[in-house]
Amino acid sequence: MTDHGELDPAAPGPGSIDLLAAALRRDAADLEVYTQVLTGALADALPTDAVAVERRRSLADRMAGRPGRIERLEVSMDDRRLVLHVAQGRPAGEVCQVVRGVVLSRRPVALDEWTRELATAVTARAHSDARARAALERLLLGG
Repeated sequence: MTDHGELDPAAPGPGSIDLLAAALRRDAADLEVYTQVLTGALADALPTDAVAVERRRSLADRMAGRPGRIERLEVSMDDRRLVLHVAQGRPAGEVCQVVRGVVLSRRPVALDEWTRELATAVTARAHSDARARAALERLLLGG
């Protein structure tokens, strides 16, 4: 908590992780909006090499200059890689254990658990990274 009684998103604890997980799930009903918002928030909060996005561009997307639909989002955080596959409108999450770039294990998870894992990882990153902390605050405050 801050001096003003507000929840400090960078402070350790389950409350800040739950708050971030709720913010990350806010637009999950519309998967396309969810992945776009999530990708933007992650791009602001993490180093550029930590977030990889694969898109499918239709002919209409190319003609209109649109980036296309996100099919896969991969977030690399220390010893974990969080992968979100968006195929045929159904999200499939995966949490991978990574050591020196080698995936040792893969665990399929539901979207809610994937979001919670992501919130935990981003919150941990925000403790030591001012840019991540500022992006996290913007996400939580809806700005």
